[in-house]
Amino acid sequence: MPKPYPLEFRRDVVAVARKHEAPLSQIAKDFGISESCLAGWLKKADVEDGVAPGVTPTESAELREAKKRIRPLEQEAEVMRRAVAYLSRDVNPK
Repeated sequence: MPKPYPLEFRRDVVAVARKHEAPLSQIAKDFGISESCLAGWLKKADVEDGVAPGVTPTESAELREAKKRIRPLEQEAEVMRRAVAYLSRDVNPK
C-alpha cells in the first residue's frame, strides 16, 4: 500500500480543486495523483464540511467507542434478565 499523502497536501489540493479553475483531471495530473484519488478527497472534504451527508472520522471514532461501552452493558442486562427469570420461577412454584 502506498504511503498516504500528508494532510496539509490533501487540503491544498482540495482547495485548488474547489476553485474550479481547471478540470479535475488536470488538477490531479498537476499534483501527481490519480483523478479517483482527488475525487475521494473531495467527497471526504464535503462530508467533513457538512456539505454532503455522511459520517466524519471523529463521529466514526465516537461511535466505535460507544459501541465498545454498550456491548458489556448489554451482556450484563442479559445476565440479569436470565437471573430474574430463573429466580421468579423458583419463588412462584406452580
